[in-house]
Amino acid sequence: MDLVHSWGVELVLHLQTTYSSYEGLFSLASTVADLHTTYFYFFPIWFHLRRETGLRLIWVAVIGDWINLVLKWILFGERPYWWVHETNFYGARAAPLLQQFPITCETGPGSPSGHAMGAAGVWYVMVTAILAMAKDRQCPPSLYKVLNVVLWVLMGLVALVVCMSRVYMAAHFPHQVIAGIITGTLVAEVLSKVKWIYNANLRIYTLTTILLTTFAVGFYVLLKALGVDLLWTLQKAQRWCARAEWVHMDSTPFASLLRNMGSLLGLGLGLHSPSLHGTSNAFKAGSIVISLALLRLLDSWTFPSENLVAFYCLSFGKSTVALLIPTMLVPRALCWMNLRGRGSKSL
Repeated sequence: MDLVHSWGVELVLHLQTTYSSYEGLFSLASTVADLHTTYFYFFPIWFHLRRETGLRLIWVAVIGDWINLVLKWILFGERPYWWVHETNFYGARAAPLLQQFPITCETGPGSPSGHAMGAAGVWYVMVTAILAMAKDRQCPPSLYKVLNVVLWVLMGLVALVVCMSRVYMAAHFPHQVIAGIITGTLVAEVLSKVKWIYNANLRIYTLTTILLTTFAVGFYVLLKALGVDLLWTLQKAQRWCARAEWVHMDSTPFASLLRNMGSLLGLGLGLHSPSLHGTSNAFKAGSIVISLALLRLLDSWTFPSENLVAFYCLSFGKSTVALLIPTMLVPRALCWMNLRGRGSKSL
């Protein structure tokens, strides 16, 4: 495996040397590929444009990231930025000097890449949704073929840039991002055939949240009792990251788990809370714009990580509220304002 890792390090060096002027693009690609973008940007738009697509986005993101967490704990994947300092592969030779960036120092295991996996799953859902919309509107066959090619090529380019960005940042080895793309696409394809997620009741959302959380925590506790510490990577990140402030606790496995579980529970609560939804284009556009604005305000709320229990609980709560905003709070507020406006006119 050291040989594979050494090839990966060579590619990291090549990208950092040859494409140094593209640092901004690669940083943007990594940021956009994070599932945070799905929850705070893609979902509010799709939920009001095409409800089923919005629901599928969340299920693919949550289930995919949960599978990613379990796979990372099983595979014990290294990351380039710490591997070069700890390996004996180079012997007496000096280890390669890899650049680090503010988003390099992920604290979880490296395989498979969560960014690549999430990007593949989310874009697969969006591409298939656009193609389905084109079919529903009886798009001419010739135009549909062109659209089909353009969208899949676009997804391929997005996947390529995301993979390059994660390798460039020295956060992942090439085989880890490839594994992420394949796994993410498979998860999205499998869940696209699951129909019950569109009609799941609050009980299913609650039980799924509890079961996924319990399994992950139980798996951690079991292996901890057997002498295997699944948080072994946190010490490596803190030791080998170039700057201490680049080690973010929100990238730890449990922070990711609770964010996803909070999002799933928030979706269930939002869908099954008493609420009204308008059907006009103006109502949908208003819901999207206001939801995005409120989510941007919510996203600006950050909290310290000194107390991990409080940090994890607040992360869970913030993620729950983030899904309640577009699914229940904003539509209800707009309907209330609309009814008040009609009432005042009648007077």
